[in-house]
Amino acid sequence: MRSVLERMARAGHPPLHTLSPTQARAAYEAGAGVLEVPKAPLARVEDLRIPARDGQALPARLYAPQVPTGGPGLPLLLYLHGGGFTIGSIATHDVLCRELARLADSMVVSLGYRLAPEHKFPTASNDAWDALQWLATHAPALGADGARLAVGGDSAGGTLAAVCAILARDAGLPLALQLLFYPGCAAHQDTPSHTTYAKGLVLEAPAISWFFGHYVKNRQEREDWRFAPLLASDVDGVAPAWLGLAECDPLVDEGVDYADKLRAAGVPVDLEIYRGVTHEFIKMGRAIAEARTAHADAARALRQAFRSED
Repeated sequence: MRSVLERMARAGHPPLHTLSPTQARAAYEAGAGVLEVPKAPLARVEDLRIPARDGQALPARLYAPQVPTGGPGLPLLLYLHGGGFTIGSIATHDVLCRELARLADSMVVSLGYRLAPEHKFPTASNDAWDALQWLATHAPALGADGARLAVGGDSAGGTLAAVCAILARDAGLPLALQLLFYPGCAAHQDTPSHTTYAKGLVLEAPAISWFFGHYVKNRQEREDWRFAPLLASDVDGVAPAWLGLAECDPLVDEGVDYADKLRAAGVPVDLEIYRGVTHEFIKMGRAIAEARTAHADAARALRQAFRSED
């Protein structure tokens, strides 16, 4: 991990928070695959559109390790990419979604939800929830099993996945699992890890402020549970959770706090903290062994959750 950080420093790229959102998206996309594992070939990779509540057609990409052969179909994971609600895309998380589909032997649908600042809070969470409901209804047409659904994501996408799990509970939509890689869970960046890991470890304090400044406009929005799931009034009965956190990450404390909140509500939780790695490590599998371990751990959690739904 230290070697990766040294190489990033030598590359001399300007920090994302010093760029415009458009420039930051292009820079993030340009670097997204540099440290990824090789791109896994899959039997099915298809682009599709999912309607949002306002009529917008959201881009999505379906990944599956096999073609439909009848029967109940493959289990399905809706995946929500990270990027602070401001950057990131289907393309930046293409390799990761391929790995999850391959290793979990399941269908993965990656959603291109709308980004800030063009689309502020709560557009991203609305888009994610709209997509999950649509997939639950249209799973058979896609060759998926609508009775075996999960939702997942990393960073801001992990936030959105946690929100979807609560909304699914409220709507009576059963989910097998919520798969959360280092999710943002708190309203304010005031846990000790935000101080300990504020500088020099991929996700820095100024970048967090930059991302969230584009997405939420005021304190009231920050303290809405759809931005900060830790503030949800209750999480009783939400889907079982698998959380994969990075030890050297400003978000690690709030991830642990959310795992504790779920456990206190009686929700089954599997919490893994990967030692010595930073935010974004799951997209560094070529250089970081812990990334490959996390891919395998997450896929195992999906397989086990989907089996329990049979």
